[in-house]
Amino acid sequence: MSHERPPVDVVLIGRNEGARLTAALASVAGQARQVVYVDSGSTDDSLAEARRADATVVALDPATPFTAARARNAGFEALKDPQFVQFIDGDCTLVPGYLESARAHLAATPQLGLVTGWRSEIHRNASLYNQMADFEWRRPAGQIRACGGDMMVRAEAFRAVGGFDATVIAAEDDEFCTRLRKAGWRLERIPAEMTRHDADTHRFGQWWTRALRTGHGFAQVGALHPEYFLRERQRALVYGLALPLFILLGGLLWWGFPVAGLCVYALNYYRTARGLIRDGLPPREAYRHSTLLTLSKIPNMIGMATYHWRRRRNAQMRIIEYK
Repeated sequence: MSHERPPVDVVLIGRNEGARLTAALASVAGQARQVVYVDSGSTDDSLAEARRADATVVALDPATPFTAARARNAGFEALKDPQFVQFIDGDCTLVPGYLESARAHLAATPQLGLVTGWRSEIHRNASLYNQMADFEWRRPAGQIRACGGDMMVRAEAFRAVGGFDATVIAAEDDEFCTRLRKAGWRLERIPAEMTRHDADTHRFGQWWTRALRTGHGFAQVGALHPEYFLRERQRALVYGLALPLFILLGGLLWWGFPVAGLCVYALNYYRTARGLIRDGLPPREAYRHSTLLTLSKIPNMIGMATYHWRRRRNAQMRIIEYK
């Protein structure tokens, strides 16, 4: 009886990633049995770079709206007899040795549907927004409810739940993980460095758009799985809608109402900062991060409203890009 571990294939997805894609392709070279690159309408030389790296190239038809979920599904379908599949975003590079660690863990635990590791920012301190992304990626190892798009998935589990939902434009990874868990699969994060990410976020407008997209994900995934993102949706409703209305309309009646509303924001800001400090973030960074986290409920709310407006009008769920 053979005890050989199943081979690992890699699916890279991207759109106009430029040098980031070149680095991503180089990082997986020689580490996987098959490498598939799925392109979502790039206008740079992404397709040529992928072919030069000997990756199998899949160019998505632009007639259908692009989503990361759709791209990952197309990459999986392009693989020949996949068993373990490592999905990686095109703005990430794979850390040497991770594939073998993840493969060993997945092979040793048949009930696992996927494993993931730690993602970190290449240029963490280039901007406050990069710092926030780096902290967001760093979560404790062990059993998890969901993870980001960099993940190693058991092909059997992927097929069992029908892959990603191609209509979900944000938080599609959370939605996929939720269906895996509901189907009885376990999900784990192993204590190993997995990928280096290049958020390349340097402007407030980029951060705001990303927060809009996050809110859209809260609403769309929440519509599919009402128990998921429940607290996130409640916070957006309170701090992104109810409090602003209270401050604006209450100010027409008495000056004390806006002051009270601002005090609630101040308390939320302080509590958020203290929570970040307890989680290990340096105080100076924690208070800066807390400013944006407190503010983020407003674009989150706008993103949620955008989803419901699209759904009401039966409009297509088009991707929201921030780069």
